[in-house]
Amino acid sequence: MKRRALLAALGAAALTARAAPAPARPYRIYMTTWRGITDVEKGFQGYLAERGVPVQYTWRDAGQNRAKLAEFQREAREMRPDLVYTWGTSATLGMAGTYDAPQLAGIPVVFALVADPVGAKIVPRLAGQGRDVTGVFHVAPVAAQLEAIRAYRRFTRLGVLYNAAESNSIAVVSELKAGLERAGGRLLEARFAATPDGQPLADGIEERVMRLKADGAEWLYLGPDTFLYTNLDKVAGVAQRAGLPTFATTESLIDSPAPVLAGLVSRYRAVGEFAGYKAEQILVERHPARDVPVETLSRFVYIVRVEVAKDLAFLPPITLLNFAEFR
Repeated sequence: MKRRALLAALGAAALTARAAPAPARPYRIYMTTWRGITDVEKGFQGYLAERGVPVQYTWRDAGQNRAKLAEFQREAREMRPDLVYTWGTSATLGMAGTYDAPQLAGIPVVFALVADPVGAKIVPRLAGQGRDVTGVFHVAPVAAQLEAIRAYRRFTRLGVLYNAAESNSIAVVSELKAGLERAGGRLLEARFAATPDGQPLADGIEERVMRLKADGAEWLYLGPDTFLYTNLDKVAGVAQRAGLPTFATTESLIDSPAPVLAGLVSRYRAVGEFAGYKAEQILVERHPARDVPVETLSRFVYIVRVEVAKDLAFLPPITLLNFAEFR
């Protein structure tokens, strides 16, 4: 995304256009990802390159293995990079800890793609957060998500299948339940099967989705859940066969080959660029990370997949033509 487009996406005209002064050496950024490099990292790296910020990257990927995060945290403490970047709630908690049990003291952290940084206890608030951790959250407010679903087809019961071992998912489900209750609706919950120590399993997905449908779910909510994403083909496939429309909260879900119907999402590359801007504020402009607010993009994209709608015989109303992107 070019700088002009970034300004529009962020709604932040206060970003300056001056070039970054050259440091004595490249800035060292320790990159920690959860399930490989995504468009978020490409946007982050691309923004800093376009701004002329010299960076030496150390890349580490946990491969969805929390045990690796402890190793990465030790390595980062030993290396003392200028900044630690983290992707997602699990990687951020594994590296930076919670605000009441902080880690990596003295090293600023910039996160991206955390759905609910306050609910996950990464920061106590979005501004004046009191610790050198900042970043970009990517999920649209629950009220906006629910309104987007209603704009397609009104409903009273919403189903959700989620991983109870992921704090990110727990926080989103809690907020979703409260939002529905305020509007007179009801959330129907199902959790993935789990091992005795709480690790999620793909067993019983069809049974759980079908139970949600039988209990009266009119939509299946697809939250920002890594395990859900890993098993999306199965989840969305069962939902489609059951005639249950699906609503996505992230770009990776709606962009997958799985038959997901619609979603209100942030562009991953734009999220990464915004995180890159925050890294620039910390590294180049010397703002303490605690003084850089946690924010989200000012614009989200409503996407509808036409072939999935046809397969479900669940065509959108003509009013969506005014603001949705049809594929």
